[in-house]
Amino acid sequence: MTTENPLLQEWSTPFAIPPFEKIRPEHFKPAVEEAISLARKEIDHIVSDQAEPDFRNTVEALEHAGSLLNRITPVLFNLNSSDTTPELQEAAREVSPVLTAFSNDISLNPALFARVKSIYEKRDSLGLNKEEMILLDRKYKNFIRGGAGLADAEQERFRAITVELSTLSLKFEENVLAETNDYTLHLKDEDDLSGLPEGVREAAEALAREKGREGWLFTLHAPSFVPFMQYADRRDLREKIFRAYSCRAFRGNEHDNRELVSRITELRLEMARMLGYANYAAYALEERMASTPEEVNTFLRNLLEASSPAGKRDLKDIEEYARQHGFEGKLERWDWAYWSEKLRMERFSIDDEALRPYMPLDKVRQAVLGLATRLYGLSFRENRSIPVYNDEVSAFEVHDAGRGIIAIIMLDFHPRKGKSGGAWMTGFREQWKEDGRRIIPVVSLVMNFTRPTPARPSLLSHSEMNTFLHEFGHALHGMLSDCTYESLSGTNVKRDFVELPSQLMENWAWEKEWLDTWAAHYQTGEKIPVEMLHKLRDSLTYNEGYACMRQLSFGLLDMAWHTLEEPHAGDIVTFERSAMSPAELLPAADGACMSVSFAHLFAGGYAAGYYGYKWAEVLDADAFSLFRERGIFDNETAGSFRHNILEKGGSSEPEELFRLFRGREPSIEPLIERSGFRKT
Repeated sequence: MTTENPLLQEWSTPFAIPPFEKIRPEHFKPAVEEAISLARKEIDHIVSDQAEPDFRNTVEALEHAGSLLNRITPVLFNLNSSDTTPELQEAAREVSPVLTAFSNDISLNPALFARVKSIYEKRDSLGLNKEEMILLDRKYKNFIRGGAGLADAEQERFRAITVELSTLSLKFEENVLAETNDYTLHLKDEDDLSGLPEGVREAAEALAREKGREGWLFTLHAPSFVPFMQYADRRDLREKIFRAYSCRAFRGNEHDNRELVSRITELRLEMARMLGYANYAAYALEERMASTPEEVNTFLRNLLEASSPAGKRDLKDIEEYARQHGFEGKLERWDWAYWSEKLRMERFSIDDEALRPYMPLDKVRQAVLGLATRLYGLSFRENRSIPVYNDEVSAFEVHDAGRGIIAIIMLDFHPRKGKSGGAWMTGFREQWKEDGRRIIPVVSLVMNFTRPTPARPSLLSHSEMNTFLHEFGHALHGMLSDCTYESLSGTNVKRDFVELPSQLMENWAWEKEWLDTWAAHYQTGEKIPVEMLHKLRDSLTYNEGYACMRQLSFGLLDMAWHTLEEPHAGDIVTFERSAMSPAELLPAADGACMSVSFAHLFAGGYAAGYYGYKWAEVLDADAFSLFRERGIFDNETAGSFRHNILEKGGSSEPEELFRLFRGREPSIEPLIERSGFRKT
């Protein structure tokens, strides 16, 4: 088997990258089974060690156990998100419960827990350094939170819950992807395209041609859906595609996620109650910066209070503008993006389509990578000998001045049938140190940007460029990590701290000093006009009140589901609307439901954690205020952020790391100022 299965062989590829061209879906299950078998032997060796338990022979040994398994599983789950097939989905479904069962076998191993506990109880006398102490603390708490303290009967139930949850989360994501891919809006009359920019029309025509159809095809993927909602004059068509988007996995078919939402939240609650918590949020937040549901809800309420006056002003402005331009009736959700974009254009003489010609993807890529050069001294060299999982993916060596190659980064830009929606950073290999030698990480940025057409290259909206910066911030966190232990490296930080590096990078999207260095018309080479840059900056706070309230509504929904203290038995829509109503400005759409497609909560890692985006905004606004004080390219400030944040991963507490960078506790004032909110 070892000689036939590429997942079990030594990878002789450049930088030991997975040999994607050799890997088949049928390889995963036997590879995982063999890797688990090996990991069990490694665990047994730790448990049977006759020497007195200490940090090296138990905690550090446990950290390194299962290395083969940790090499294999990212390949499967990354491919399942970015380039899946029915066969890969089946492999993920087969393997996921097996992996969960093995994880349970570790956390519920009484002899292993006894060794870790004995070390934990005398931790203060062991002379451990800070990173070692945090590793010990995390390993011990993982056992406790993984059910090690439960009675035997409860442990069996705990096992069953975690296995079922792993299966349901996969199914939830599959359903959302299937629903997104299943819908197209097929238009045959050119009059139906009124208001749509030429580039949007070309992309829709190219897709129709690709599918062997006449006319224009629009989909629920962001590069198609978003501009349609912004620019299509036909209100009935905006409503049609909006309703299709907002009822994904809510249509009563085989992809309906209603039962999954109820079941997932019920199981999470049961697990939390077994461990002594009132609800799942109390369990999840214990190991976050915001450590209780009360602290999170207070944070959300305070930010809602600060943003609500601005949000209501935004709504009034749009309503008045729409009425002045002939709109009659009540503003609905499928009207907001359309009228908002028109007012933005009138008020600032700028819109996403006006910016697109100045933001060809190749230029944006060079600029984003170049920003890392200017801030952190990194350079990027494409290496086409590095294996990639799809022909559209490009791979780069990341060089650090004086240190050589420190990471590999893969870039995957455009939508595909097998790719989940949204954008994310992930890793095929984390960073750690082996015998003092730094193992370089392999990170991947996966996005869904506007595709090129026969007539023009891929031209990004300002929002898409902003997304690139965001995900690249996560990538920097992974690439610059300099930790000893894999489980503490890179983005392995507390959930409400992980968005700081990503959201910090977004700030450059609005800075004339940076944009002026690269933004140029893709045809003429003309630099982006100065007046356009000024208008872009002036529009920074446009509709920020509404946008903030909208995001807060997502956080409120998340907390509502995860502070339940009894299983939910009523109507999902009624529950959802009640939870979100304090932050909602527009009427709910009949037949719409967000929870059933809210993959962050039910298929990702943001359960009881969606507030973290706004929490991190407080941190990033405060952090960037230091750059603004000293210069947005100030190397000393960038060096401090690199040393105190990016390199440290989870090897120190985030509160301490932020204080080291900023010189004080975080303040909400820079966010209030940046957002244009008046305090009330």
